[in-house]
Amino acid sequence: MSSILGISAFYHDSAACILKDGKIIAAAQEERFTRKKHDPNYPYNAIEFVLKYANLKLCEVDQIVFFEKPFLKFERLLETYVAFAPEGFISFAKAMPVWIKEKLFQKNLLFNKLKQHDRNYKSDENIFFSDHHLSHAASAFFPSPFEEALVLTADGVGEWATTTVAVGKNNDLEIKKEIHFPHSLGLLYSAFTYYIGFKVNSGEYKLMGLAPYGNPIYEDKIKQIVDLKEDGTFRLDQKYFNYATGLTMTNKKFDNLFGQKPRNPQKEQITQFHMDIAASIQKVTEEIMINLAKSIQKEYGIKNLCLAGGVALNCVANGKILKEKIFDNIWIQPAAGDAGGSLGAALALWYIDQGNKRSVNPKDDMKGSYLGTEFSQDEIEKELKTLGATFETLKYDQMIEKTAEFLSNEKAVGWFQGRMEFGPRALGGRSILGDPRSDKMQRNLNLKVKYRESFRPFAPSILREDLSDWFNLDIDSPYMLLVSDVKIEKKIEMTEEQQKLFGIDKLNIKRSQIPAVTHVDYSARIQTVTKDTNKCYYDLISKFKENTGCPVVVNTSFNVRGEPIVNTPSDAFNCFMGTELDYLIIGNCVLDKLKQNLNFKKDYIKKFNLD
Repeated sequence: MSSILGISAFYHDSAACILKDGKIIAAAQEERFTRKKHDPNYPYNAIEFVLKYANLKLCEVDQIVFFEKPFLKFERLLETYVAFAPEGFISFAKAMPVWIKEKLFQKNLLFNKLKQHDRNYKSDENIFFSDHHLSHAASAFFPSPFEEALVLTADGVGEWATTTVAVGKNNDLEIKKEIHFPHSLGLLYSAFTYYIGFKVNSGEYKLMGLAPYGNPIYEDKIKQIVDLKEDGTFRLDQKYFNYATGLTMTNKKFDNLFGQKPRNPQKEQITQFHMDIAASIQKVTEEIMINLAKSIQKEYGIKNLCLAGGVALNCVANGKILKEKIFDNIWIQPAAGDAGGSLGAALALWYIDQGNKRSVNPKDDMKGSYLGTEFSQDEIEKELKTLGATFETLKYDQMIEKTAEFLSNEKAVGWFQGRMEFGPRALGGRSILGDPRSDKMQRNLNLKVKYRESFRPFAPSILREDLSDWFNLDIDSPYMLLVSDVKIEKKIEMTEEQQKLFGIDKLNIKRSQIPAVTHVDYSARIQTVTKDTNKCYYDLISKFKENTGCPVVVNTSFNVRGEPIVNTPSDAFNCFMGTELDYLIIGNCVLDKLKQNLNFKKDYIKKFNLD
């Protein structure tokens, strides 16, 4: 049996994955083990986990592949500094020592790190390097349910490419076109993330969530700094940006164009200005993605589209591409960011380099993205006893019944079942759940459980068979990567008075029969749930439907703001005791907050750096 270990590391979201005979066995991000969000370091713990899950020692692994090529990246850095000299000297001087000491000699660095896992690992001859965007494209195409597809990848920057178009057919995948640094849709979106006062490489989804509160009145100004072509290609006017050579994303010329300095999140509140900026950059991003999709479909005539790269996590833009009916089918890699590069690099090696035959799974090959750690009932009980937790162990049916009852009584529930998800979304493995019919649930979960901004929306998990009764969507969306509107018959129209409200004042208006998951613009980021990918979660939502008539639950990731999603029963218990969650369900164990020893209460507001 042939095995491949894929690794992504040293920028952000380090991860590891393992394939056996081309099948995805396990994958996980390092942050889940170290509890450091977006951990960029060598993924020691993630590698240990995937090896253990695959029952392999490192010396038994046939090939090891890294998700990008360090020499090409170094070439891009050098050429950029030369092109922008002398402005970039400070940034150049900061970057060079790390490159000269470590990154240029990455094969050697990787070999020395890998030896820590297994003293019998003796040679670096089985270490290979993939291309960054090829890794993204492979992660999207090879697990997809398509024999043939166009693959669009967009992110900040890999080696040189920032946006690529590839054609995938059977076991072959070839990049046909590229847009190169410094022209980058990912970096453009990140520049506005920085400008609004959110953290680059983690706050982009906040900008997306803020956009519906604003009006896109700065669209024309953005188009002064972004030269948009009809085919979706673009160039960014570097006079307004500082990311190529500086230590910030934007500069004074950018501030002067929009009329304000970047928001200081420690001192300044979000205002209508910031909401309008968010709405404007979101609209431009959607326009670019739609135009790219239209032009590549017209050029290649292929009816399926796959998406990956950080920009593919913009589920609003994904929903708009779907709505335009440019392609018959769309599939998005759930670990679309750099973590998924570890998987793509391994798949590219298996199919493209080794020419192995590919058989297409009509669902997809990601197993619902449940590729991480799992714990037996015995392991869960043992860990909870060690922690001093008070819990009751129920039979499976009783556990499902009790949890559904808690939800229908508007309780906030921590839900820890089966394997952990791979990628940034909780999909019913490590989730916090609530009743979507409650008009208090969104605010309470944001402020009392997640400790995050009140405007942030929550996702609905819905039984697949009930989807089209509640939303304007009728295709699988298992990875929460498509946004669609609530069905008109489920909506509650705003009064004239309510329509006059601005910005955040719109937040607490009841907009539908499921207000906790209906965003300010009547949209929702949807996860469809089926019995074959997550039976336990499916059974719970079915029981909730039986009790209430509603086939939807609120689903948000099991963590607080700034914390990675929980990985172990201990992580789950600590988060439970550090928030105002009412109940915790781990396996068949039920924990009631009121029955816990108050000495175990934790101060989670101060524990994690806010993202």
